[in-house]
Formats: sequence, C-alpha cells, structure tokens
Amino acid sequence: MRKKPLAASQASAAPERANGKGRNGDLGFEAELFKAADKLRGNMEPSDYKHVALGLIFLKHISDSFEAKRSALLAEAGADPEDRDEYAADTVFWVPPSARWSHLQANAKQPSIGKMIDEAMIAIEKDNENLKGVLPKDYARPALNAVMLGELIDLISGIALGQQRIEARDVLGRVYEYFLGQFAGSEGKRGGEFYTPRSVVRVMVEMIEPYKGRVYDPCCGSGGMFVQSEKFVELHGGRIGDIAVYGQESNYTTWRLCKMNLAVRGIDADIKWNSEGSFHKDELRDLKADFILANPPFNISDWGGDRLREDVRWKYGIPPAGNANFAWVQHIVHHLSPSGVAGVVLANGSMSSTQNSEGAIRQALIEGVNGAPGVVDCMVALPGQLFYSTQIPVCLWFLARDRSNGLVKSEKLRDRRKEILFIDARKLGHMVDRTRKEFSDADIERITRAYHAWRGEGEAGAYADVPGFCKSASLDEIKGHGYVLNPGRYVGSQDIEADDTPFEERFGALKQKLDDHFRASDESSKALRALLARL
Repeated sequence: MRKKPLAASQASAAPERANGKGRNGDLGFEAELFKAADKLRGNMEPSDYKHVALGLIFLKHISDSFEAKRSALLAEAGADPEDRDEYAADTVFWVPPSARWSHLQANAKQPSIGKMIDEAMIAIEKDNENLKGVLPKDYARPALNAVMLGELIDLISGIALGQQRIEARDVLGRVYEYFLGQFAGSEGKRGGEFYTPRSVVRVMVEMIEPYKGRVYDPCCGSGGMFVQSEKFVELHGGRIGDIAVYGQESNYTTWRLCKMNLAVRGIDADIKWNSEGSFHKDELRDLKADFILANPPFNISDWGGDRLREDVRWKYGIPPAGNANFAWVQHIVHHLSPSGVAGVVLANGSMSSTQNSEGAIRQALIEGVNGAPGVVDCMVALPGQLFYSTQIPVCLWFLARDRSNGLVKSEKLRDRRKEILFIDARKLGHMVDRTRKEFSDADIERITRAYHAWRGEGEAGAYADVPGFCKSASLDEIKGHGYVLNPGRYVGSQDIEADDTPFEERFGALKQKLDDHFRASDESSKALRALLARL
C-alpha cells in the first residue's frame, strides 16, 4: 500500500530552560512551558484541556511549516506562493489565510477567538485530505474562556520562533510529546491508557533496533512507539523514511491525538481507525511487519473472544474468552514477517498463569507447535511505578519469528532456538516524582546491551550471565520450571515470590495455607474436647 507522506514541520527557536541547561536535555524548556500552560487551565479538567492545548500546538506547527515554505517561494524567481502543488511537493499542509497562526495571534484578544479557531480547523481539514476528522473543533463552546484561549495562543506563539526547519520540527515535536506525557500523569489511569512512558518505549525500541523496514502497532495509542522508532533511526545514522509506519487504534479521540503527534514530527504513517479494534476488524490484515511494538490493554476480559474461536491467528492455541493477553501475543506473531521481531508490554500474570489454557499457549510459544516456531526470545521484568495507568509491575516480551539467526543491519545473529534470555530489571529506575519511576540512559544501556550481546551482535561484546540481573536459560531449565517465564526464577533473585507472582496466585496460596491451619486447629480442638470428656 502506498502511503501519502505527512507534512514536515518548519518553525523555530524555543526559549532555553530557566536553569540554564540547553534544549537537548530530557526536561528542558518543555517543563517550564507546561507549567505556564497548566496555570491557564484554571478549573478545567485535564482531559478536556489536553485537546485544547495540543490542538493549538498542532495548528502552530502546520502554520509555521506553511509560512516557511511560502517565504521560500516568495524569494524564488517565477515561483507562485499560492500554488498548492508547490506545498504538496514538499509535503507541507496548505493553510488558508484565515487559519494561519499570524492571523489568530493578531486576534487572540477578541471575544470571538474560539469561533475563529474552530473555523481555522475546519478550513484546514477541508483543504487537506489527510486531516479529515482529525482536528479538534470545539473551541467556541461556552465552557472555554476566551481570555484563557488568547493567553494560551500568546504562550504557544514563542515555540520554535525563528529556528530552522528540522530543528523546529524537533522542538515542536518535543513540546507535543512532553505535553502528552504530562496530561497522562494529570489524568491518572484514564490518561495513561493511551500513553506508554518514554523510557519504557526507549527500552523496547533499542532492544529490537528498527533500523529499516515496516513498523506496526496494533493498538497504537498516541503514537509514542513510532516517534521513538524514528528517533532511533536518526540517532543511528539513518533518516526519516527508512521505516514505514502502520498502526490501528479503536479509540477515535486517541486516534486523532496520534495523527497529530505524527504530523508534528513529520512522520509518514498509515494509521487506521475503527471502533471494533484489531481483533474483530483487522484493517491491515495482509501486513507482515519487520518490527512490532505494542502496549495492549492488560487482562481485557470483554474482548469478544467467544466470537473468534476459529481464527487463523490462533496457531499456538485458542486464547481464553476471559483474557485477551495471549490473543494480543498471537495477533502480533501473525503479523510478523519471516525475520520479524516484536516487543510487547504485558501484565506479569502472562508469565506464569495456567488458567484457561494460558499455560499451554505459553508452552507452545516457547517450544513451537504444529510447524509454528518457538518465538519467545527474551523476557524482561520491570519495576513498579513506571506507568501512569497502573502502579503494579509489568513485563516485556520480546519475540522473534526466526531465532535460528535473524539479522541486524547486515550482521547475522547466532542460533538461539534452545534458550531464552531472562533480564530482571526490577531494581533499576529512579523516582522522578512521588509516584513514578523512569529508567536512566545507563539503565537502558545495561538492559539492551545484555540482549544484544546475547543475540550475538559483535558491537555489544561477549555475553555473560550476571547473577541477580540476567541469565540465558535452556529450554530444559524452563520446562523444569513448568514453562513459567518470570525472570527472577532464573537469574537468582531472592524475592521472586514476593514481587513476581501475580496477586491472585499469592492470595490463593495464602488462603489455602490459612484454611489448612483452621482445619488443623479444629482437629486439635476436637481432640482436646474428647480428652477432657474422658477425664
């Protein structure tokens, strides 16, 4: 399928952060900008304000891109700055006069500014097919204070002012990404459902190394997996366009956020939406992806599995109707190319549950079944408090269709079919606020280097087991543990039972012990009463 490119951004310099550090830090001017924007929110709920702020940042982005291209055409002899084909040729959105940021900024203090923004969004969608139904258009509603809108426009006007095109795209992209994360934190579980924390995504991306090829996410949320994949390519000497991006999202509002997020970054993407989701209406049925990154919703019980008992995707076993975890895993494996690799976030229970055939499916994924190869390559246990949406620890599954070798760039990997790598990262990470952790660059380097060395990548050096952190376990060892995939069982961690075993299983075991104690107590009481009666 040929995909029409989205626009690249074009705008300019942003203020330096107040403490004097440059714009290249993880938390630079974005934090100060968000604080200022959040003050303007007043009593508005973060879930509503999110779309107000992000919509305006997006509008600033496409307007800046348009104005930069228009200025270049004005300076070019014989060029027509009103010829829309000139903009399309450079993958820049056409922005009509009434929708240009300069026009909105000039009228920011007008009581009708909300109506003007809505009309600008409508006009942009009308002239750009890629944006149909994407942009927010409810700025004129009575609940939105016109003074607040005007002040927010003034605040956003300073983003990327006067900077070169590529730098400007990065600045606006960083602002958009940072705002997404902060809104996810403000909204708690509700907001975190569409947002995977950046440090977790970085681990996943740098583990599977998407240098070139097709990247797919079947539940793509706001598109963070794709943004980090493009960053990886650029940081390793590639260029935007080396990867082709495909995704699907069932939540319409989140799909719109994703489309804007990718457009701000200038990322070419084919993102599908339907309300039925990837299980029941797979919009990319024939896609075979080189790389898949996904953070599917955990332990979903109402995924409609009873209507999908017979499906070509269930090569490793029919997933239980009461839990979608292994349906997601098999959907992902189904969409992998013959040499494809995947990184998936799942609940810890997926590593050990034996309920409703899950244990048998996990065994099949490890060993292979009916001609389908074993695909589990590496398991990573994560610490708690990494996610906005849940405080419980989760894990990462890394899957590979061809574990006999595979390739990274032109380097052939070693045969890993008789073993699986386990990494226990529960002790890594640092607190960034009272409730949430992040991985540092050093943490990410430690995790990814172990995996790359184990796979046989020469640049990563020689692999060696590290007690308490990583272990290459044979399939016989894993069989001896009942095909349980908790890394703590293999790396030598002492607190596996406390941290890794799902609460439901721990509670059941404790209840059984308590029942045994009660029965023993009852029997002792009966024996004592009988003895007293004889006396």
